[in-house]
Amino acid sequence: MSVVGSRVRWSRSSWLLLSATLALSACAGQVPQMPLSSAPGAALPPAGAANGAGGYGRTSGNVLLLAPLSGPYAGIGQALANAARLAFPASGGVALDVRDTGGTAAGAAAAAQAGIAAGDGIIIGPLTADETKAVVPVARQAGVNMLPFTNDGTVAAPGVWPLGITPTQQVARVVRAAADGGHTQLAALLSDDDFGHHLANALTDAASKQGEPAPEIVYYEAGFAGVNSAVEQISDFADRGQGLVDQIKAAEEEGTAAGRAKADALRHQPVPPPPFNALFIGATNAATLAEMANFLPYYDVNPPQVQLLGPTLWSGLAPQMASQSVFIGALYAAPDPASAQAFDAKYQSVYGAPPPAIADVAFDAAAIARVAAGNGGYTSAVLTTPSGFAGSDGLVVLNPDGTVKRGLAVFAVAPGQPVMSAPAPTSPGQPAN
Repeated sequence: MSVVGSRVRWSRSSWLLLSATLALSACAGQVPQMPLSSAPGAALPPAGAANGAGGYGRTSGNVLLLAPLSGPYAGIGQALANAARLAFPASGGVALDVRDTGGTAAGAAAAAQAGIAAGDGIIIGPLTADETKAVVPVARQAGVNMLPFTNDGTVAAPGVWPLGITPTQQVARVVRAAADGGHTQLAALLSDDDFGHHLANALTDAASKQGEPAPEIVYYEAGFAGVNSAVEQISDFADRGQGLVDQIKAAEEEGTAAGRAKADALRHQPVPPPPFNALFIGATNAATLAEMANFLPYYDVNPPQVQLLGPTLWSGLAPQMASQSVFIGALYAAPDPASAQAFDAKYQSVYGAPPPAIADVAFDAAAIARVAAGNGGYTSAVLTTPSGFAGSDGLVVLNPDGTVKRGLAVFAVAPGQPVMSAPAPTSPGQPAN
């Protein structure tokens, strides 16, 4: 759970963690219609044919939602369906065709085939990257665009736009914010797993795009010893501070007044700063972050010399992190909670409970599809409108190559609740990712 103001809900960061484990948002009269320029719709392409925007696209048909309505993720699947239905008015226009994937790749492919056979014109979902990979060839053969919910950016391709908040999006936004504050020498402490390696790729890419040196990256093993070793290594403390520590020890061992005075004077000498001024920490659980909070000061990696950065998952951990002084002022990128208030209120009103975070993504996908249906159809030319869409999690821009640009805010860890240090961009021309 996370707390933002007085609102309690399953955090968006919880969804990011779930989707990383698995593989790595319009309500009539309640939420303003997502802006979309009037792009002309292309003629319906033959099966497997690309349109001029570099993807596929149909101009008509209902909206196919692929969700796990049975199996271990049935609860999430029902929330996806609930949220998507809010984007469709009760009367008129295209309809939502909800089909069960069972939470498996084979089930997703079969559901996609059935929906396409029924004439559906666009696919929203499925939930995971594995399901998405199974559906892509089915969609491509039929010339149907997809808006899957996964945050695995590696599935992005022309005609396939993953709508989960990817490592690339969150890293690019927070690294840009650090650079704006003069912190351009980047390093990282990351878990040695798929999520950590996705973050590493995103960090390397972000540094390159900003003309900064490639970041030094150290992977840590879970546990006290593993974290200690990684922090010691990244800090370069052996070269920076160990010599000073040795001098202090030698002076103390003299056992004289002069030696004690020399040791005291040496203690007042500052340890040289580490070879970086921005450190991205990929830890996403409280225990590891608590260990980091102990080791970082021990090896003299401290703000304000070093700006600490982290993933969107920190949005659910920031109140706990604020109890550790080293994390005060640490930055992470996440959606502005204010953007989702109208959607949250509508979902609560209709279903009697607050929406889980992934519901926002399903709502946005459904709303994009519905708006596209009224502006020329589900073609790539329509979906990749340069003005983008005003989603429930902020600005969403679909690029022709399948990558997605998101308008994320930047937050700083602070006592009590995190504070916004940079607002989310509201137009594609503003810094985003």
